[in-house]
Order: sequence, then structure tokens, then C-alpha cells
Amino acid sequence: MRGPVVVMGVSGAGKSTVGEALAARIGAVFTDADSLHPPANVAKMAAGTPLTDEDRWPWLKLVGAELSTGRPEGTVVACSALKRAYRDAIRDIEPSTTFVLLSVDPSVLHHRLTARPGHFMPASLLTSQLETLEPLEADETGVMLTSEGGVEATAARIVEHLARRTDATV
Repeated sequence: MRGPVVVMGVSGAGKSTVGEALAARIGAVFTDADSLHPPANVAKMAAGTPLTDEDRWPWLKLVGAELSTGRPEGTVVACSALKRAYRDAIRDIEPSTTFVLLSVDPSVLHHRLTARPGHFMPASLLTSQLETLEPLEADETGVMLTSEGGVEATAARIVEHLARRTDATV
């Protein structure tokens, strides 16, 4: 069984696109954590109001539950997981989770967000996400990658990282 993977980062980093490509590449099930947000969270973000930690805790439990299904084909979830405490909450439910932080230049992020039609997350919240983001720490299972070279190249680099881990089968 493959351990679960969270493709993480701020809005516009490419979590969903890269996560879907990664899941397809390794034959895993993909879930976008945005689909797990309760309607109140979506409405709050759509109105341009950042979520509080209190808003996030129930959602993070749902993300952890999705990762802990034990699917033999593996699970990839796209989730912001911006703070260490959020990743710890996910790991409390599924300790074997690997986190992949996508790093993207802020000007590229802003362009992506303003060009993305119909998404509930407005570009006005990018600054608060960048301020909230806590990079992976040395004791966290995961890696930070830039999304250089496109979606497929980024997914391939993630597969290479997972293959180097002794407890991962890809």
C-alpha cells in the first residue's frame, strides 16, 4: 500500500492540478480538500474573509479521515495545510502522510488567481495565505518543490521523491 500524500501550498500553487496528475501517475485516488469544506467556510472565503483556526479544525479532521481510508491504491489530497499545527492535526489522524509543498513565485500566484474563473477563493486572500504559510520543518515527512517545467514534470519529481523514501512504494 502507498502512504497517503498531501500536495500543499497557498491558493494558486497548483495543488489540485499537480495532485490530480500525481494520482493518475501512481494510480491513486485523488481528492481536492476544497470539496470537504463546509458551506460556511466556502461562503466566508468567497466573501473575502480569511478562515480562522476554529473554522479549519473540523475541515482538517475530514481531510485526515480522507487520508486514513487505507486504500490499497493510495490517496492523494490537495490541501493548503499552511501551518505546522494543521499538518500535525492531519498526522494525528493519519501519521504516514507525506506532505509535498509547492513553491511558486507570488507574482505568478497572483496572476493565476486573477485568471481563474469561478473559484470561491479570491486573489485578495493571497497575502493572508502567504503570511500564514509555515514551510515544512526538518522533522516533517515531505519535500518542498517548485512547479517548474509544468504539471507533468512536477508530478514526476514527486514520484521520484516518493520512490527514494524507504517506506513508499510507487
